[in-house]
Amino acid sequence: MKFICYKDKILKALNSVVKGVASKTTMPILEGILIQTNDNEIKLTTYDLEIGIEYIIESEVKEQGSIVVNAIMFSEIIRKLPDTQISISVNANNLLEIECEGSLYKLATMNPDEFPELPKIEVENGVELEQINLKNMIKKTIFAVSMEESRPIFTGCLFEIENNKLNLVAVDGFRLAMRSIFLNKPTQNFSAVIPGKTLNEVNKILTDSFDTIRIGVSKNQALFEMENCKIVTRILDGEFLNYKNVIPSNWDTRILVNKNSIQNSFERISLISASSVEKEKKYPVKVNVDIGKVIISCTNQTGDAKEELYVSTEGKNLEAGFNPKYFLDSLKAIDDENVYIEFGTSISPCLVKSTENNDYVYMILPIRLKED
Repeated sequence: MKFICYKDKILKALNSVVKGVASKTTMPILEGILIQTNDNEIKLTTYDLEIGIEYIIESEVKEQGSIVVNAIMFSEIIRKLPDTQISISVNANNLLEIECEGSLYKLATMNPDEFPELPKIEVENGVELEQINLKNMIKKTIFAVSMEESRPIFTGCLFEIENNKLNLVAVDGFRLAMRSIFLNKPTQNFSAVIPGKTLNEVNKILTDSFDTIRIGVSKNQALFEMENCKIVTRILDGEFLNYKNVIPSNWDTRILVNKNSIQNSFERISLISASSVEKEKKYPVKVNVDIGKVIISCTNQTGDAKEELYVSTEGKNLEAGFNPKYFLDSLKAIDDENVYIEFGTSISPCLVKSTENNDYVYMILPIRLKED
């Protein structure tokens, strides 16, 4: 095998596929990149048995062949070489030779026949949308995916097509994040739960462009396809939360507030909330809604803080406690100038919603306040 390629082209491919390399494994082959030639194309593949990534680039192929090489070592060498043409070949001793100007590196290789094949997916349902839209939706929901392996289904994000609208929903037991977008083309209804780990990696590969990404699903696998990159992943088994039944449809108290103002208040209050000497204790932030204002406060051994905001209020007065991080994560994901925050009772979920449309909902569960 021998081919010549410009550094920027192969580095772009490596930056994408390296996200599919196994980090902790007893199988060294999964720490490698499978390099294959096909006419004047090079295909790079990584697969950790959960997520597999293929990237194809054009190249000047001198000799056809295939080889597996350690992914981290190979990509780091390429990254540090000069910005020019690189010659990559396999010598008679089965070492991978990397030549660039005055540099020559030789790396041990592994047998490509031992590299596991990516699952072949027979797509049953699918959707196409612009990369910039999917990137935005993932970024603004992924933070609410659960980290608890005891509930595997919540470590993923629900992809749901319903009435030509794509909903992405993430939930971790304490909060829920949902983003929606209407699709340009008629699309059949379907749903699948994609692992959060996969979506994080997909999001790093997506560009802020209107280029198309195709998403296809089968019974237990999902496929993300871009122009020259393909990502396959397993679908999580289990029944996802029936989120429509847990999002409150009515409110008792509602405020209309400038998003940046309340976000800044929560950030300042968090300095006190998170600075307790007793690190294991959780100190909620208290939210009081009165006529025309909202007061956010926190008291612990470190000190106390209070922020008062003048806002538009509707409904009853309210006092409730919340984890400020959950509020901040939601507010940071919103681009609108103003938001509605809707409350029920002091022990029922709170909603952060758009003032203009229904393209997002963030739900946060309160923390029961101790009696003074």
